Amino acid sequence: MQALLDVILPVFVVIGFGYLAVVRGWFSDAGVDGLMKFTQNFAIPCLLFTAIARLDLGQHFDWRLLISFYTGALAGFLLGLFGARLIFGREWEESVAIGFCCLFSNSVLLGLPITERAYGMDALQANYAIIAVHSPFCYGVGISVMEIVRARGHTGPALVSKVLRAMFSNALILGIAAGFVVNLTGLPLPGPLDDGLDLMVRAALPAALFGLGGVLGRYRPEGDLRLVLYVCAVGLLMHPLITRGLGAAQSLPTDALRSATLTAAMAPGINAYIFANMYGCARRVAASAVLIATGLSILTVWMWLGSLP
Repeated sequence: MQALLDVILPVFVVIGFGYLAVVRGWFSDAGVDGLMKFTQNFAIPCLLFTAIARLDLGQHFDWRLLISFYTGALAGFLLGLFGARLIFGREWEESVAIGFCCLFSNSVLLGLPITERAYGMDALQANYAIIAVHSPFCYGVGISVMEIVRARGHTGPALVSKVLRAMFSNALILGIAAGFVVNLTGLPLPGPLDDGLDLMVRAALPAALFGLGGVLGRYRPEGDLRLVLYVCAVGLLMHPLITRGLGAAQSLPTDALRSATLTAAMAPGINAYIFANMYGCARRVAASAVLIATGLSILTVWMWLGSLP
């Protein structure tokens, strides 16, 4: 119970403030759009840039960590894809979008603040290693499979070019890439620039959590409830279960095992809805899954926290 009060609830209180502000009309939709644009296009890219630029790549880029997390993520995608198709009878395009909901956990807006509150700032190094690969991996898988399924005639280099354009128009990926450049070259940042980035970083997560609540306030739990609950089960239970099992089997250090499991246990992020909306497939299911899974994760994250060493 203490973990719920001290770690999880403060994060969801901020989300709840954003949700209530929009539902009650205290904060406009235009304000939410502006806040999310600020956080996703500026503040969070600054956060990821500074984190990757300062990350000890040799120490924290542990292949056991990445294999554990991304095997679980890919298993979630396949469970979502084939479950939607074979169990629920959805079209292949919709099934890919539903698989993406099971693939893309909310590693930044939920994973970072919950891990920080549970284990401290030093525990976030493994989170940043996961996040550095997260968007490229997830969008690479999702876009590639969707384009193959849709059979638009993009083959070989054309398909690769389309995937790369989609990924590298994402501000989060650009922030990560710039962080790697600074890290690998040892390029020093001028003091005023470094201080300015730190100011942006401090605003990133609280503003993003409030904005996430505002975005969720627009959604209503509609669509096939059985399918939505299936997505929630895969994302909140199966992904972290596979990740934890593989991490333990590979003797992953305790800090890395905690970060990997908690990140895997996060609800689908807003990117799941963005992907569905981009292709016009399974939008109601994606929106409902993001909303319901975020609410359910209050309890499931509590469970995972209690099970971790």
